[in-house]
Amino acid sequence: MNDLENYFRNNTGRQIHKWGHYFEIYDRHLARFRGADVHLLEFGVAQGGSMQMWKHYFGPRCRIYGVDKNPACKQVEEDRVEVFIGDQEDRKFLRSLADRIPRIDVLIDDGGHRMPQQIHTFEELFPRIDANGAYICEDLHTSYWANFGGGYRKRGTYIEYAKGLIDALHAWHSQTKALQVGAVTRAAHSLHFYDSVLVIEKRPIEPPTHSKTGTAAIPDYHSAQPRLGKRLERGLKRGIRKLTGKGD
Repeated sequence: MNDLENYFRNNTGRQIHKWGHYFEIYDRHLARFRGADVHLLEFGVAQGGSMQMWKHYFGPRCRIYGVDKNPACKQVEEDRVEVFIGDQEDRKFLRSLADRIPRIDVLIDDGGHRMPQQIHTFEELFPRIDANGAYICEDLHTSYWANFGGGYRKRGTYIEYAKGLIDALHAWHSQTKALQVGAVTRAAHSLHFYDSVLVIEKRPIEPPTHSKTGTAAIPDYHSAQPRLGKRLERGLKRGIRKLTGKGD
């Protein structure tokens, strides 16, 4: 049991509502921020218990910001905890929020869990997260629930949207104009999918390179089948030329 789960199990403060398997995910990706001057933004204040949990977990140098539609949530503010009232589906509100917060190191989307809310929050605020920060969107199972606008492989759900982020991660290798290197390609180091949770670790990303070391001792194998190795090598060379702007 990690420190977050231990806090949750022994909590006597404000109410916290979490799925049991989330604590391992949180600790795996957020432990590196403990003790640091970390600024965390969490959508979904509810009773305010998770904000107290984060404050305890990250330590005395952290700043915790919460967002909720319910004006009553302002009453959970305390030292180093600030609450903003607004609708996360409202892009204008999200942009104004980013301007009011000094910086965002960690963003946790535990808000309304509806498709436009999750998608708009990602599109407006992922670029505003620190270049080495972390983004977490949880309760993704609502993408399969009709009453939240979800459905299995239904267009417009957050899950289907997130599948496109996998393409964006690999856009360096695209051979079609339909998939080009963009902001997510250059900012996302890794995507981690768990049951109901997506974590994106940010890091400035340069075009990937490949090389060979050692001595080749085995001759190339020539068969009647397409020479996949050579085809892959030619494809890599074409991709590198495209990325570097060098022609054939």
